[in-house]
Amino acid sequence: MEEYIVSARKYRPMSFDTVVGQSALTTTLKNAVKSGKLAHAYLFCGPRGVGKTTCARIFAKAINCQNPTAEGEACNECESCQSFNEQRSLNIFELDAASNNSVEHIKTLMEQTRIPPQLGKYKVFIIDEVHMLSTAAFNAFLKTLEEPPAHVIFILATTEKHKILPTILSRCQIYDFERMTVANTVDHLKHVADKEGIQYEEEALAVIAEKADGGMRDALSIFDQAASFCQGNITYQKVIEDLNVLDSEYYFRLVDYSLANKVSEAMVLLNDIINKGFDGGLLIQGLAKHVRNVLMAKDPQTLPLLEVSDQQRQRFQQQASSCPTSFLYKALQLMNQCDINYRQSSNKRLLVELTLIEVTQITQPEEGPASGRQPRRLKSLFKHLIQKAQPQTAAPQVAAAKPERQNPIKPESSRASIVNETAPSVAKPKIKASTLGMSWNNLRQQSAQKKMNILPGVPGVSTNQSEEDAVFSQEDLELQWMSMCNRMPQQLVSIAMRMKNMTPVITTMPKVEVVVGNELIRSEMEKIHGSIVSTLKMYLHNSSIELDIRVDEHREEVKILTRREQFEELTKSNSAVEKLREVFDLELA
Repeated sequence: MEEYIVSARKYRPMSFDTVVGQSALTTTLKNAVKSGKLAHAYLFCGPRGVGKTTCARIFAKAINCQNPTAEGEACNECESCQSFNEQRSLNIFELDAASNNSVEHIKTLMEQTRIPPQLGKYKVFIIDEVHMLSTAAFNAFLKTLEEPPAHVIFILATTEKHKILPTILSRCQIYDFERMTVANTVDHLKHVADKEGIQYEEEALAVIAEKADGGMRDALSIFDQAASFCQGNITYQKVIEDLNVLDSEYYFRLVDYSLANKVSEAMVLLNDIINKGFDGGLLIQGLAKHVRNVLMAKDPQTLPLLEVSDQQRQRFQQQASSCPTSFLYKALQLMNQCDINYRQSSNKRLLVELTLIEVTQITQPEEGPASGRQPRRLKSLFKHLIQKAQPQTAAPQVAAAKPERQNPIKPESSRASIVNETAPSVAKPKIKASTLGMSWNNLRQQSAQKKMNILPGVPGVSTNQSEEDAVFSQEDLELQWMSMCNRMPQQLVSIAMRMKNMTPVITTMPKVEVVVGNELIRSEMEKIHGSIVSTLKMYLHNSSIELDIRVDEHREEVKILTRREQFEELTKSNSAVEKLREVFDLELA
């Protein structure tokens, strides 16, 4: 049986022309070989699996080729090329800096640079993962890298260029390798499949390319895995089953449900996805990527940004034609927020469900007229259930009501005058989803309406808040006084704190008197005198209330007693305290 070699090694490029996805870079290297203008140090950087080490080996072989072609490729026939292909070349050295990163390893390498090549022109040192070298090793390598012997060329390869010292970077020619596109990866996988005699579906290869995330080596490894699972016939369904990838059909269906406001169907589909073992966070990420692709498919200029197969690109275009741009923007915003909050959420499934409910209701019309900025809330999902919950006796009541008793609905800001209406009209009860709970907007509106009653100079606050002359008690007065202080706005917080310590007193009904400590407090309260009186009139239901603010000019000096004096005063008023001290033999500390 022939020894099996993985595709990543078996189909590793052996010449510049066979390198995939790096045409600009390979052209530059071939031109350097043709012209003989070679630098003494090169740095190949880029993501994993894009051909850095492969290009370094091809370049090293081409440099030492005795009969290079006119295009700058190695001939593969001379002794130097043969020795390289048979892995016995003495002119090309590879060092893994991840495991040989100490100063001693670099010093050993520097000693080898002194020996000239036995065959060919140059000694080429390929140092892979060079960013793993220690700082001391970099410093030991620095001088040789700056002024190496004429027969030495260094080729450094790394995936993390930012970890390399700037003094090293300034001495190298830097080549940035690009990520593999889905199209390039699919084309190469087709070539490998044809060579191996494996049947395939283009959509299946596109899934493999997307899973590889720009790395050709990863793509070939996944291809081998899929080929083993599919037994020579790579299909889309078998690939997504083998790689545990969520079928893109789910994303198309979720977007269709969202446009049709089908919340129930979206919830059932979500449950089906979760039951198959897919995480809710991955679903949100995949759906966000899908919506992004739909958005890119709406404009012919952004259509090339889709890294999908031709068949998938057509489906995205079809769905984009029915999706409003505003819907796509809002859906992306909601899913991005869900992705941010997913890790911190204690109930992750509920977070995903709420996000999908909001996405499916983006195109649903608002319930009632919108005025100003509306809070983000869930619309009514089951209107027919709410309509059934309405009482059936409302209609006869409306019919029995007289037309002249039906008053027009008044705005919320004038609810003070509504309190005085002794015979309000009987209206048919209505149930709205917005009244089933409290939102922050409702709380802010109520707070603003309460605050408006005590703000000085607020239009619409009349001194005649009520036409009643109800009698109120001292307890009622103190309660409404304290409630008014608690409702005062932030800019009046200082005077509100002082007013809480005051006790208004009924002198002669309905006259009220408040005694303050000094003239400064009195002047501050006079500024809001009208608002205070209006508030007391409204909440005490007496339109004749008068408020007199008086300064206490004859304040008695209260002697501050010590603890012993307080105890003596207590024993005088309560003899049981003294008996308790004698029984337990207590002493005052």
